[in-house]
Amino acid sequence: MAEPALALRDLVKTFGATRALDGANLVVERGTVHGLIGQNGAGKSTIIKILGGLYKADGGTIAINGKPLAHVSPRAIEHLGVHIIHQEALLVPTFTVAEALFLGAEPGLGPLLSPRIMRKRAEEVIGRYFDVTLPRGALIGELSPAHRQIVQITRALLNRPSVLVFDEPTAALVRREANRLFGLIRRLRDEGTSIVYISHYLEEVQDLCDRVTILRNGRDVATVDPRDTPMPQIVSLMINRDIDDMFPKVPVPIGKPALTVQGLGRRGHFSDVDFTLHEGEILGLTGLVGSGAKDVLQAIFGLEPADQGSIITHGKQGAINSPASAIRRGLGLVPEDRRGQGIALDISVRENTTLASLGKLTRFGFISRRREGKAVAGLIARLGIKTPGPDARVRDLSGGNQQKVVLAKWLSADSDIYVLDEPTVAIDVAAKVEIYRLLGDLAQRGAAVLILSSDLLELQGICDRILVMYRGHVTHQLRPAETTPEAILAAATGAAAPAEKVAA
Repeated sequence: MAEPALALRDLVKTFGATRALDGANLVVERGTVHGLIGQNGAGKSTIIKILGGLYKADGGTIAINGKPLAHVSPRAIEHLGVHIIHQEALLVPTFTVAEALFLGAEPGLGPLLSPRIMRKRAEEVIGRYFDVTLPRGALIGELSPAHRQIVQITRALLNRPSVLVFDEPTAALVRREANRLFGLIRRLRDEGTSIVYISHYLEEVQDLCDRVTILRNGRDVATVDPRDTPMPQIVSLMINRDIDDMFPKVPVPIGKPALTVQGLGRRGHFSDVDFTLHEGEILGLTGLVGSGAKDVLQAIFGLEPADQGSIITHGKQGAINSPASAIRRGLGLVPEDRRGQGIALDISVRENTTLASLGKLTRFGFISRRREGKAVAGLIARLGIKTPGPDARVRDLSGGNQQKVVLAKWLSADSDIYVLDEPTVAIDVAAKVEIYRLLGDLAQRGAAVLILSSDLLELQGICDRILVMYRGHVTHQLRPAETTPEAILAAATGAAAPAEKVAA
């Protein structure tokens, strides 16, 4: 038999008293897509950083195409044809797309660089791989997270790697771009490239991967064929418990209207949107990219104000034309890009938690540290935020705990209407369950929750109702107990006939 493309065996790595890897193994056969999954903290990132030469293992061996490596460095590993596409794009923010793409291998005329030729080639190669055109002349720092990810993936492909490692590649991609990436991965596999695919989206893993290695507490606990292994079994291996209660929905009496949207519209994006969100209710909203669903959330929170219709909160009507006016009306927003928009990564848990409520903690221009400390400690305990302490940097927390800090910020501000945009993106299964429990707890306490999600199982599992948008209109209202993910998708794609009138 041919040697595996990649063989990491018996890896051990400790950080102080913490053993991040405890004899972990990852063996990837040639020309396959091999998934690597596990909770945050299971050891996935540590394995990849050891493979990439960023960490030195305390024990174990690494072999590429059967050749053991005595020394691992980023340059050496890339020289052997292994390229790692990290979740956070490692690109120079002040470079143009073409400059970032061809850094170190710039095309030109002899010894001279040619920006025109570089730009033309960049447009050609990105178009060939992803069928998109990025803004001409834009700097990397000006691109969306999805477009930065596309540049990073394309840069790796230009090196014709024999092994490609994708770390959460679709976290920033819209569905069309993600589907394009899946097709590209399958084509690369068929051409002989070996792929390591790391993702929290188990549906992707099940559909895309030939084999999957499951990590738990620094060890590989199983390697399975995901198409022959039931999803509940895979999840159970990840978290070492049955997750029949993955969606811990507790029935809550629906209260008075908290948020009423009437005839809401923004020219060119959506129109005639009507719905009422009640106290104690979790209302789902979904739709394809371009459906207007995300635009509705932005209008409700005043990021991109509507130009027609009205927004009523607790019976009071008034314009919401800025985030500040939304906050005054009791709204809190948990954005999709939590790292870029929801939290300040380089300040502490304490400072992030009180960002939206400093007025309550300030007297004569000074913050009461005693009141602040008491409030923050209470929220850390209530939300189960895993942090070394209130003064730890948010950057150093896991994705799930970062999301809890965003929720803590709005709880601190006494918000009672929560607007959440893809709240479980790039969060592992166990952390998702914790987030679902927190949303259920908010509803039980009388808060109103509006959640935009493209995860159809999530919507069906935690929502009381689901609104589906298609081409700028709410076309369906569905009851979770009476629908299926397939029916929700049919409504979102226009395959299901819209209701004559959606009573929302």
